[in-house]
Amino acid sequence: MNILVQPIEAFFEFIRTSIEIMIPNPNISYGLAIIVLTIIVRLLLLPLTLKQTKSMSKMTEIQPELKKLQDKYKNDPQRLNQETMKLYKENGANPMSGCLPLLIQMPIIIALFTVFRELQGIENVGFVLTPWIESLALPDPYFILPVMSAILTFLSMKLSSAGTGNAQMGTMNIVMTAFILYVSLKFSAALLLYWVINNLIQLLQTFIIKKMKKSEPTKA
Repeated sequence: MNILVQPIEAFFEFIRTSIEIMIPNPNISYGLAIIVLTIIVRLLLLPLTLKQTKSMSKMTEIQPELKKLQDKYKNDPQRLNQETMKLYKENGANPMSGCLPLLIQMPIIIALFTVFRELQGIENVGFVLTPWIESLALPDPYFILPVMSAILTFLSMKLSSAGTGNAQMGTMNIVMTAFILYVSLKFSAALLLYWVINNLIQLLQTFIIKKMKKSEPTKA
C-alpha cells in the first residue's frame, strides 16, 4: 500500500496546511482536512456510485421476472442459477453492486490507516465536532465513532439494495457491518471520522440519485 500512502499523506498535508492558513487551530484544521479529503474521495467515486445505483435499480425492475424464474425452476437449482445469471446479464444488473463502493475503498482505508498512524503532529490533537476524543491518533475511548461507523455502513448498503429482493445482499450487509464494527474498535479516531463522513455523504448521494431516478418520466 506504500504506492497510496505517500501521495495521500502529501495531499492530506496540503489540505491541512491550507486550512491552517485561515484557521490556525489544530483542533479544527486536522478534522476539517479529514472532512475535505473525504468529500474529494466521494466526488472521485461518484461515477462508481452512479453505476452502482443504476445496477441496483435494474435489480428492482427485474424482480417480477426473477420471481417467475424461481417458481418455474424451483426444483432445478442449477437451471435456476443459469437463468438468473442470464437475466442479470441481459438487464445489466449486478446483485453485488451494493458492496462495490466499500470494496473499492478498502485500499484507501488501509492507506489512511498508515497515514494517520504515522502522521506527525496529530498525537494530541482533537476535533471540535468530537469533543469526547482527546486525540485523533487514538481509538475512540467511548466507542461512539465505531458504533456510528457500523450503523451508517448498514444503512448505506441497505439503502443501496432497497427493493432488490436480494437475500445474498442482505447477508453481505450484515457481515460487512459486523466486520466494520470489529475493526473500528482498534482504528484511530481520525480514520473513523473519515469513514463516518464518507458514509453520510454516500447515504445522501444514493438518496438524491434514487429520488432523481423516480422523478424521470416513464418510457412508453
